[in-house]
Amino acid sequence: MTSELLPSFWILHRVPFFYVRDLIFKVARDTDEGRVCSAGRRTLTLPSHAPHFMTSGNPDTTIWTRAFALLCAAQLLGYAQHAMLAPALPLYVTQLGGSPFMVGLVLAAFAATSVIVRPLVGHWIDRWSDAGVMNWGLLFQGASMFFCFIPFAGAAMLANGLRGIGWAGLNAGGYALLALTAPETRRGEASGLYSGVQGSPAILFSAFALWLIAAPFGGFGVVFAVTALLPFVGAAVGGLISRHLPRPVGLPLSKDSTPWWRQIFRFVEREVFLPSLLLFWLNLALPALTNFSVLYARDLGIRNFAPFFIVVGLTNLLGRPLLGRLSDKVGRSRSIAAGFTLQVIGLLLIAMVANLFGMICAGALFMAGNAIGISTTLAFAVERADPMRRGKAMATFSMGYPLSYGLGSLLVGSAVEGAGYVGMYLLLAALEAVGLIFMLMNGARVNSNGSKRL
Repeated sequence: MTSELLPSFWILHRVPFFYVRDLIFKVARDTDEGRVCSAGRRTLTLPSHAPHFMTSGNPDTTIWTRAFALLCAAQLLGYAQHAMLAPALPLYVTQLGGSPFMVGLVLAAFAATSVIVRPLVGHWIDRWSDAGVMNWGLLFQGASMFFCFIPFAGAAMLANGLRGIGWAGLNAGGYALLALTAPETRRGEASGLYSGVQGSPAILFSAFALWLIAAPFGGFGVVFAVTALLPFVGAAVGGLISRHLPRPVGLPLSKDSTPWWRQIFRFVEREVFLPSLLLFWLNLALPALTNFSVLYARDLGIRNFAPFFIVVGLTNLLGRPLLGRLSDKVGRSRSIAAGFTLQVIGLLLIAMVANLFGMICAGALFMAGNAIGISTTLAFAVERADPMRRGKAMATFSMGYPLSYGLGSLLVGSAVEGAGYVGMYLLLAALEAVGLIFMLMNGARVNSNGSKRL
């Protein structure tokens, strides 16, 4: 298997190089544009622990500021851990004797803890520091992996549950920082770039995990060591963000008289409920592609499955920035509806094929739909978030992913045992079709209220 992965890793070596090279050139160009746009303007900057002075976004049109670049780097390293564990954890649990349903429980533990702590994380962001919460989450992600060295499925479940707590801080803090730094007129494009960076580790790190498992010097222990290291490096990068965050004075101090304990346990911020629900629906079938596809491929006798993750990751990387920018022009509702449609087609196709090429085509279609849907719902949530409660609002929005990941993993694991892999993919296609109908019924609300709060 190791030798079969070598051609794939030549692609992996070249693609990130060109992407990073173009990224560096774009950062330099946008930074120069930012200097021109900001010429003659005097701003007062405040520390990141002063949330009541935040404006609703970056007034300039520059996307690639230093703060945004550091934010993307920290997110990439945090998501790299997640990408490596996507194929590794199911294989590890089944090697220990666990069933597909047990795999679903291990994955659901991650989602359960991530959802439970979101209100506390959002309150912490508003009262302390968005960058600090994100870095705390990265450190927690790394430390949790040491429980995976205990060869017991229950220990893997504990590790994944603890990792979910760190994941809550990584995402809620990151989304709050995105809402602060994204230019108001380019939120769809900025959200697409940001979510594209989050999805880009799937190009390299999922296949890298499979290669490490099969390598003579590797194994699951090596994978767990690498996945512990990556978030620690991300926290070091994230520690540099605060000094580059502009905080122009523009809003009065919040007059929310709700008791602090009720603020913490207010699970849902109404203004971002609709984008959160759409995010949940779009990601409900995602575990079937990112986690269970490797088990399905094994049942089909496909040995070298790494190209699947490469193509799916490339689709994610290229689709989110490009399609996110498109949503600024064609509208949020059309973009989200297109995302649901592509996901339904991808799920129907993967249920009908039985070879690597067919699975790659199906995965690319599904991920293209997921890319446009996720980047658009993120921009939608940023537009609706109240700057006075940005931490709680983005924590509410970011609950959509772990909820869908946990419930989706349990649903997929149960459906595989009851109806097989083909039946599971058909069931998910039907659920995503219902999501498309819901989106079409609420298209007017998405378009008419996309730039104002409830």
